[in-house]
Amino acid sequence: MSETLEPMTQPQGGTATIERTDIREAVEPGDAERFSHYVKKEKILESALSGEPVIALCGKVWIPNRDPQRFPVCPACKEILDAAFGPEDGGE
Repeated sequence: MSETLEPMTQPQGGTATIERTDIREAVEPGDAERFSHYVKKEKILESALSGEPVIALCGKVWIPNRDPQRFPVCPACKEILDAAFGPEDGGE
């Protein structure tokens, strides 16, 4: 008796390329931990002219040289400012 074997069928598959379009801003080392801090404007101007560091409400000491719009607001600075002047958003 002869048996006829059917060829094994392999699942059909394929590959595809998915293109991801990421727009990333150049990041410097440590940017992930950075915040925008509250400092008096005149102190920032003095620092820009003299190169001396400033002290934020939260106590952070640094020389400002980055765009603060790129970073979230420091939670400690915001809490101190809200305690002194009330919440900025007019909330309770």
